[in-house]
Amino acid sequence: MNFLKQLFSFSQPNASPIYPIAVKCNRCGEIIHAQINLNNDLSVEYSESGEQTYICRKMLMGKERCFQQIEVSLVFDANRKLVSEEVVGGKIIE
Repeated sequence: MNFLKQLFSFSQPNASPIYPIAVKCNRCGEIIHAQINLNNDLSVEYSESGEQTYICRKMLMGKERCFQQIEVSLVFDANRKLVSEEVVGGKIIE
């Protein structure tokens, strides 16, 4: 029985760190929820001093009232902690 547990242990999903965001559309006021996978959605950027940061850009669009595109740009440090955020077409809801 222990053999079967080890054999099928690969099918269990790995918990990946998720950063949730919520954005309110400037045009219609709809609240849009999204998730950023900190292992897969980030792109690394290196500065001239060798310091690395991670950046994520997402285009979000609501489902109900309008189809306004909202651009979200997030910058994370080397430890994947949020440093800055910028939203065009909406605003971040805490």
